[in-house]
Amino acid sequence: MTVRAAEPTDVPSLRELWSDILRKGGLDEQLGDVARVVAMAREREDQCVAVAEIDGEVAGAVYLEATTFTPLNLEPAVLAVSPHVFPQFRRKGVGSALMEVACRFADQHGIAHVQTAAAAEARDANRFMARLSFAPQAMLRAATTSAVRARLPKARQVTPAATSKQRIDRVLAARRVRRGERVPG
Repeated sequence: MTVRAAEPTDVPSLRELWSDILRKGGLDEQLGDVARVVAMAREREDQCVAVAEIDGEVAGAVYLEATTFTPLNLEPAVLAVSPHVFPQFRRKGVGSALMEVACRFADQHGIAHVQTAAAAEARDANRFMARLSFAPQAMLRAATTSAVRARLPKARQVTPAATSKQRIDRVLAARRVRRGERVPG
């Protein structure tokens, strides 16, 4: 087995490998997305798409990025996104090789932490990560904007704050009404 940086020729295999996590759309859109990710990772030192090969065939891959734990917790961490292995190559050390590359990438960047995520329903992947000492940190949830908005309580309509001129005009109009004067408008 060899592990190397992804090349543009790997894009079709990577699209197939990651098809369950790519945005929904046509084949051309997904291929374009993966091609952009691979091209960007090849240009930047803080990103890498690592590909594991067995006998010249792509067996698995992982996207690596030197970043922080979260946008608010600025502790450096390597994010190992979607370490996937094709079913026919599982239990052959491919996942371990991909996570070893994540550790080497962290070492190269002087980073002491690696974080990853697996789908909640991916029992084997979650067990694998737990065996490698990855502990749960958060539950990442996603929904469409329209679904979230539909479930939010109906808030009172928020009106922008009035300018001082508008407030003075309202006060004067209220005084005119009290005195029985005609309000312009």
